[in-house]
Amino acid sequence: MSAAVKPFRIAISDDILTDLRSRLARTRWPEAELVDDWSQGAPLQWIREVCAYWADDYDWRTREAKLNRFEQFTTEIDDLDIHFIHVRSKEPSALPLIITHGWPGSIVEFQKVIAPLTDPAAHGGNPADAFHVICPSLPGFGFSAKPKTTGWGVDRIAATWAKLMDRLGYARYGAQGGDWGSAVTTSLGAQDPTHCAGIHITLAFNAAPKVEGEPTAEEKRALAGLKHYVDLDSGYSKQQSTRPQTLGYGLTDSPSGQAAWILEKFWAWTDCNGHPENIFGKDELLDNVMLYWATETATSSARLYWESFGKRRTTPKVTVPTGVAVFPKEIITPVRRWMEPNFSSITHWSEMEKGGHFAAFEQPELFVRDVRTFFATVR
Repeated sequence: MSAAVKPFRIAISDDILTDLRSRLARTRWPEAELVDDWSQGAPLQWIREVCAYWADDYDWRTREAKLNRFEQFTTEIDDLDIHFIHVRSKEPSALPLIITHGWPGSIVEFQKVIAPLTDPAAHGGNPADAFHVICPSLPGFGFSAKPKTTGWGVDRIAATWAKLMDRLGYARYGAQGGDWGSAVTTSLGAQDPTHCAGIHITLAFNAAPKVEGEPTAEEKRALAGLKHYVDLDSGYSKQQSTRPQTLGYGLTDSPSGQAAWILEKFWAWTDCNGHPENIFGKDELLDNVMLYWATETATSSARLYWESFGKRRTTPKVTVPTGVAVFPKEIITPVRRWMEPNFSSITHWSEMEKGGHFAAFEQPELFVRDVRTFFATVR
């Protein structure tokens, strides 16, 4: 391994944890919502319960140790330290696979899938389906450094991932992503077709609606999702894409605010039958919140929206084999006909029976199965 790649372990200081508990204890709460559902936002009673658990029962040191069971590293690329999990398979024919998260996610999303992907034989799979797994933290997210200049948009991140894979000695690899990870993965497939063997995505960022005549059932579903998103669910995006700095003051200062800002999306974007705790435990939810709180990355992570929306960008044309997994509760479900102008080689398309936006986190078994199935065709 290159000398430029340095081992890393998560080690949040005691001072940060003490300060967190103090802030939680001194939270100034708003009055409760005036409705009996989530239509005005995350309900006061639940956010108070989560924050009480965070302050009194959540054991970060245990959770930190669970994350540290995966080998982690940092390396400087383009003057920025990039943090990543890197777990090599014992199988000699393993395919390197770089998996990219989005907002408000993190490397926490992939804890359940790393082991079955790297060691399929131990998890009821075929050793021929093994991967070397690389999970980077996006710039300005988690334990990656915060960009000190503008310009860190999707395409630059994708170019950085290509350099990362080269630095790790991988001349041929696959890429997978959801949310912003889908956009980065798409750009990576377009930029580095010589080395990227194929991409697998769950969200189609650059597939604009192109309805001709009566919409198909697939198109109607996506159009309904788009309308709901624009009308009721996109306020966070407008704020983060226009005034991320203004937003950051409150989120960086208030753990309850940071938690509510993130956890509302785990209600809105998951297949949870009305409540996030129907599929996630509080520990899992707070693990992800902690990667924003402890690293003070509310503002720097939001800037990815500012870098990406409203800016002129050439739509990438992807020629490498592309796999798409359509989870029914995705924000806007992909439509093959809308994607085909920009993806010339969609070789795998699967309609999943359940699951939402955080595919690997919500439905790890379905996610692993689909990733294995697609990449078996490009090995």
